Amino acid sequence: MVGLAARHLQNLRRRDFVAGAALIDGRWIAGEQRDVVVDPATGEEIADVARCGAADMNLAIAAAERSFAAWRELLPARRGAILKSWASSMLDHSEELATLVTIEQGKPLAEARHEIAYGAGFLDWFAAEGERAYGETIPSHKSGSILQVRMQPIGVAAAITPWNFPVAMITRKAGAALAAGCPIIVKPAPETPLSALAVARLAEEAGIPRGVFQVVVGNPMELSTPLLRDTRVRALSFTGSTEVGRLLLKGAADTVKKVSLELGGHAPFIIFDDVDLEKAVKGAMAAKFATSGQDCLAANRIYVQRGIYDAFVEAFAAAIVQLKVGHGLEPATEIGPMTKVSVANKCRTQIDDAVKKGARLVSAQQGASLGPNFVPPTLLNEVTDDMLIAREETFGPVAAVLPFDSEEEVIARANANEMGLAGYVYTDSLRRALRLSEQIECGMVGINTASFTGPPIPFGGWKQSGLGREGSRHGLAEYMELKYVCFGDLVA
Repeated sequence: MVGLAARHLQNLRRRDFVAGAALIDGRWIAGEQRDVVVDPATGEEIADVARCGAADMNLAIAAAERSFAAWRELLPARRGAILKSWASSMLDHSEELATLVTIEQGKPLAEARHEIAYGAGFLDWFAAEGERAYGETIPSHKSGSILQVRMQPIGVAAAITPWNFPVAMITRKAGAALAAGCPIIVKPAPETPLSALAVARLAEEAGIPRGVFQVVVGNPMELSTPLLRDTRVRALSFTGSTEVGRLLLKGAADTVKKVSLELGGHAPFIIFDDVDLEKAVKGAMAAKFATSGQDCLAANRIYVQRGIYDAFVEAFAAAIVQLKVGHGLEPATEIGPMTKVSVANKCRTQIDDAVKKGARLVSAQQGASLGPNFVPPTLLNEVTDDMLIAREETFGPVAAVLPFDSEEEVIARANANEMGLAGYVYTDSLRRALRLSEQIECGMVGINTASFTGPPIPFGGWKQSGLGREGSRHGLAEYMELKYVCFGDLVA
């Protein structure tokens, strides 16, 4: 596998995609200091990028503020046309963008291709939604008055994006902000800067004006501090861990920013004994092993009703052992490396803890010898609620299966957690599905499906899984302010 990533980079048509320069105030800044980008599958150093500092971020904030007035006054249809052009360009360069995502993030190339299409879809959708930022007229409680509510862009926005979906999380945030009339500064994860900077190249070529969309790369702590402290930054959107989200929320308090947080998940996946077993296994495989398990929507706690528990475990284990582990650029690969070795180590810690406490281990026995970032797809059977894997998000290809007896019991156990992003229910009873969709304490519920995200849906969680929503008209509203206007004394 050594050298595979480097060979693919050499074959890119767009060599500027790997130049590693930050986009600040319409200029490409190479910087005197550089950070190394590593292929997580091999540990090979594949590129280097600018290491921006606080001074660079301050320049970006000033540029965004200067660009705000003209961008907000641009007709929504014109802003939308630029976003559509950007989306089209992403699709035209989808193979190169997907290659970059796989090389620096590790996910299989087929999944990376899907991410590019998914990410472009947000730009297309918000291009149209920006023309539907309607206000309202309120029936007046005062004689001779007209009462209006208007939606107006909030101002300079900032986005701090994660490494697991390094392209789609940029476009989901930037598409909404730009459609609303707000300039946005993106601070991508240090593990995955290449795809972010490549997307920025295409944004510039699509006609986004100077200062309206900027990408600043470097140390997260050093770059986030100016964003939190500067009063010119009015909105902050973050996708990442709950621990970091709490710190950002505290840091944004002094300047009372509008904060949107998409944080960790610990999704329950509940399977009742009336459901088709094959359908349940297929859904659990999709919900657990997409992005090699590095997904906040991943099924972390798979609850199976006792009547079909043994049959499900047998079928699930048979499917898991068929998964192919390897470098994401290899065509047969279904499970790639963990992007960070710390994520792989957390998986190993959870496995060890569960086995020590009585869980039975079923593993595909692939991947462990490939390198420290690889975790074999693993099934833990007879998991109990006191085990780490039942209490903490895993973020890897380790599936925990837990038996349950009654509907009341499983709802109580599913909700006994401070996370509340997503939940899944598999049942053939419509009445039960309706009951559980009401009772599960999370922001999104999939009934007999493991696939429910997309541009039109309000993505977000309850409890410590976050604040606000992304995608949908609610995502657009994260970058807008309500203004109430009363026209009085209108009677002649």
